[in-house]
Amino acid sequence: AQKKLAAQKKIADQKALALKKAELAKKVAAKKAADAARKKAMREKEMERKKVAAQRKKDMALQQKLKASAAKEAAKEKARIAAEKLILKAAQEAEKIRIREEKEAARLALAAEKEAAREAELRAKRKPVPPPRPPIIKTEFADGIQATKDFDLKFLTGQRELMLEKKVVLLRQALRLDDEANSLIQDVEMGDVQFDEEGGEGDTMVVERSRDLMLSAQARHIVEELDAALERIKTGEYGYSVHTGLAIPRERLKAIPETTESVLERVGGIGRR
Repeated sequence: AQKKLAAQKKIADQKALALKKAELAKKVAAKKAADAARKKAMREKEMERKKVAAQRKKDMALQQKLKASAAKEAAKEKARIAAEKLILKAAQEAEKIRIREEKEAARLALAAEKEAAREAELRAKRKPVPPPRPPIIKTEFADGIQATKDFDLKFLTGQRELMLEKKVVLLRQALRLDDEANSLIQDVEMGDVQFDEEGGEGDTMVVERSRDLMLSAQARHIVEELDAALERIKTGEYGYSVHTGLAIPRERLKAIPETTESVLERVGGIGRR
């Protein structure tokens, strides 16, 4: 009976030991699970922190980009407004110059008209009636040229070629001057030209543009005179003074083929009013 009790006690002790080991193993496993969960939570928290930091960095970069773009647009708008102000200022200055020039031209025209009237009155008192214009004696006609007693076909052909060449040169010059005048305004509109606060360079631009347009107008006026001279070659009136009807010296016609008066007439004012 004692052996049986001892065996039972031994079995009970073994069971108790096994139960104790199982509980211990269970606690160890629970601790490991808790540690693993804690580490996982820490990793997740760190990943979230990095994610938030990355998103913040991305947002800041986007804000900086938007800010830079806004600054660029503001600078562009500022430059556009400045260019418009400059163009307006140049236009106003050009209008002031035009008004001054028109007033001065009107004043000079009025003074010239009064002086011309006075001179005409004096000439009428002291000079006899000018003699009648001599008739133009026309000769042969060939290739659209009417020769006369004073100017043969060879000379007139040379003059026509000379005037056509001069016309081409002047037209090219006028076009170039027009392009240069237009480019000044285009440079301002494109923002390629900078101007100081006093507008000194703006004034210079207005003067240069006015000069180019004036020279272009002068060239085109000479072209019109050349066209008129070419017409006179066709009718036989070329080379004769519009004031006296006398033949203009060939040397002067070669120098200024479109002229309608001799040197003496131009210097002395013969036939002018």
